[in-house]
Amino acid sequence: MNDGNDTRDNDGTGDGLLGWEAPSEEEELTARLLEEELRQAAAVLDPVPDDLRQLAVEAFALRELDARIAELTFDSLTDAIPVRGATDTPRMLTFQAGELTVDVEVTGDGLMGQVLPPQPARIEVLAGPRRPGPALTADELGRFTGDTPPAGPFALRLSAGTEVVVTEWLRA
Repeated sequence: MNDGNDTRDNDGTGDGLLGWEAPSEEEELTARLLEEELRQAAAVLDPVPDDLRQLAVEAFALRELDARIAELTFDSLTDAIPVRGATDTPRMLTFQAGELTVDVEVTGDGLMGQVLPPQPARIEVLAGPRRPGPALTADELGRFTGDTPPAGPFALRLSAGTEVVVTEWLRA
């Protein structure tokens, strides 16, 4: 006798769907390959606009809503007077969030910087959701270095004590 709560169908599997069978491994593989082909076709025929991609990268940095945004207050590309004859000069950046200041020097060999006021911190170089960058550690004087120069858009996420600060996104 069926009281209405029995979800078994006529094959006795209890899946509640008459005639449904789980796909075979071959069918699952075929579906995954088809999905990948469709993704590739969409990327060629209807690519994501660069502006939208940039907005998505910036939004990814804001996934921690309690993080404060550090404003770019100095960029040697736009704020410094160029020195005649100087080549391959480092890019100097200064970010500020309240009382916290982060000075960063970006060169072809990597980056180095200091957190002020001096304090230990963990610094992540963000390069977007699919390319996590290196994690750096600031010492007790707030100094940090990284051997890999950022490529493309990047931002820094600093964790000092209970405070999290994320810098603006820049192009390397």
